[in-house]
Order: sequence, then structure tokens, then C-alpha cells
Amino acid sequence: MDIVDKAIRNWKLHGLALLFVIIAELIGAKKYQLGPGLIVLVPLLYSFALGALCGIKKLNILSRDDMVEASSLVGVTFFLLMARYGTLVGPNFWKVVETGPALVLQEFGNIGTVFFGVPLAVFLGLRREAIGAAFSNAREPNIAIIGEKYGLDTPEGRGVMGVYITGTIFGAVFCSLLSSMIASTVSFFSPQALAMATGTGSAGMMTAALAPLLEMYPDIKDELTALAAASNMLSGLDGVYLCVFLSLPLSNWLVKKLGVNDPPSVPPEKKSNA
Repeated sequence: MDIVDKAIRNWKLHGLALLFVIIAELIGAKKYQLGPGLIVLVPLLYSFALGALCGIKKLNILSRDDMVEASSLVGVTFFLLMARYGTLVGPNFWKVVETGPALVLQEFGNIGTVFFGVPLAVFLGLRREAIGAAFSNAREPNIAIIGEKYGLDTPEGRGVMGVYITGTIFGAVFCSLLSSMIASTVSFFSPQALAMATGTGSAGMMTAALAPLLEMYPDIKDELTALAAASNMLSGLDGVYLCVFLSLPLSNWLVKKLGVNDPPSVPPEKKSNA
């Protein structure tokens, strides 16, 4: 039986998911003043925390097989989530069209990741790993790019996989907190611009970052959701080309400028062909 079939038939996973949703919704959104900023804790974060607690071995709530099966359902549930977002794009179609150039050009914000992330990674002791770690937000398409060019069992591959795993565990929580802090402290950005910024190519991170904005601006929540969904979709399209032709070469150049002169890695299969 396929692992997804097993997961779908696993009553424990569905029961826990329903229980976590009920608990999270009963708690509701909570807002806390933190200095000049506002931290918005949304039900999504509580459900993340409750799910993480199930992985503690001593609690013996989920077995390793249960957790593997649960992970196989992530992709399935995101299909449903994106279908829901798609229903909001239609009614706001012309607003999305009006912001078309901004949606495309905001992808160049990935370059900021390079100029901030690569020097920080090198400063912390990484060498060629800094390229894989900081040329993108290290989601599935970016892993494929690094895997094809360098191989995953290389410094570049270890860099992208390290950030991928870290992002999977902490990314949604970090994006949610960052979104609420920026929205409450930086008045320069419009809610629409912040919503577009949540679309980084990761449905989970987008949803987590968008949730505080919807709490802060409930009157335009459908418009913000449509812009975020459209931005996320475009990030999966032009974002790949931007990484291949711009941010990856830029990361290589910057690493050399910072004094890392290690030669680029070559995947084993390309070595054998040579």
C-alpha cells in the first residue's frame, strides 16, 4: 500500500489534526505589544506547536511511522489550500492585474537574500556551503537547481539542504512573527505590498506570514489573500529563472570576493562523464 494511502487511512492523524484545529481556534488570535512592534499569534502557530509536541518521544503520541505518514499528507493538503486561494484570485482578478509589474519585479528581492545571507554565512564559518544556503529561500525548486549543478553531497548541497530543513522546522513560525513585526512597526509599506512579499514560493510560509496581515487588515483580507497567492505562484515560475541566471552566479561571485577560493563542486556523475 502506498504511504499516502496509509496516511489517509490513519485515523489517529486525522483525529489529532481535528483536535489541534479545535484547540487552536478556541484560543484564537492573540496580540502582544513588544516595544514599538505588535506580535500577532494566530491559530496556525498553535497548531504547529501542538504538532511538534507530538514528536517528543517520551510523550509516545505518534510513532515514527505515523510521523512519516503525516509528512506525506503535507503536499495533499497544500493542493486543497492553494485551490482555496485560487477561488479568491478570480473575484480580485483586476486588482491582481493592476499590480502585475509589481508582482513580477518583487522577485528581484531575492537578490537581497544574497547580499545579506552570503556575507553572514561566510562570517559564521561556512565556505562554499554559503552559496547553497543563501542564494534563495532553499525550497524544493532551489534544491533541484543545486542538485543538478553541484550535487547534493557537496558543500553547496549541504548548504541548501541545511537551510531547507531549518526552514521546514522553523520557517513558518519565523515568517509569521516577522510579518507581524514589520506590519506593525514599518508604516512605509502598504498592506498590499506586504501581502505580495509573503509569496516566496512556499505555500506553508506564505500562509503563516499572511495570517497576521489578515488579522490586522480584515476589511481587505480577500484582496490580500489574492495578491499573496498570485505572488506565490509567480515565485514558483520566474523565481527559478532568477535563481539560475542571477542570484546563483551572484552568490558565487560574492563568495570569491569574501576570500573563499575553493573550487566549485562537481557532481559525481559529471566527473565520471568527463
